[in-house]
Amino acid sequence: MNEVMMAADASSMRGVGSTSFASSPSSNLLPNNLPLISAFLAFALAQFLKVFTNWFKERRWDSKRLIGSGGMPSSHSATVTALAVAIGLQDGTGGSAFAIAVVLACVVMYDATGVRLHAGRQAELLNQIVCEFPPEHPLSSVRPLRELLGHTPLQVVAGALLGFIVAFLMRNSDGVA
Repeated sequence: MNEVMMAADASSMRGVGSTSFASSPSSNLLPNNLPLISAFLAFALAQFLKVFTNWFKERRWDSKRLIGSGGMPSSHSATVTALAVAIGLQDGTGGSAFAIAVVLACVVMYDATGVRLHAGRQAELLNQIVCEFPPEHPLSSVRPLRELLGHTPLQVVAGALLGFIVAFLMRNSDGVA
C-alpha cells in the first residue's frame, strides 16, 4: 500500500515554480491565461479588421466579414501566432507547449495558403460553371459554394504579424517584464 500515492501527495511534491492544473483555482481562470486571451483577442481583432480591409478593397461595407473565413488579415494565422508567441513569452521557448504551438501555427498557416486557398479557387470556378447552365438543368438551382476559404501568403503574413503584436502588447500590458 505504500506504493499508492494520493493526488494531494503528488501535488505537494511538485516544485513551487512549476505550473500545474492542480495549482490554485484562481490561476486557471480565463482572465489569467495570457496565451488563451491573446489568441482570442487576435482572432476577434482580425475578424473586425476584415470589415475595413474589405471596404478598402471593394468600397462597400460587408458585415458578413465579421464571421466569414478568408480575407485580410488571416484570423487563423493571427490566432495561432498569438498563442505561440504568448506561450513563448510566458513560459520560454524551450518547453513542449511552445513547440506544440509553433508546429500547430505552421500547419494552420500552410493549410490556409495551400489546400483552403485552392479549394476556394475551385469553388469560384464551379460557381461560374453552374451559372452558365440553362434554367432547366438540375444543378442550375444549387446553392453557390463558398469561395472565400483560404488566404494569400500576404494575408497569412499580415495575420501572423497581428498575432505577434497582440501577444507582445498583452504581455507588456500584464505588467510582467
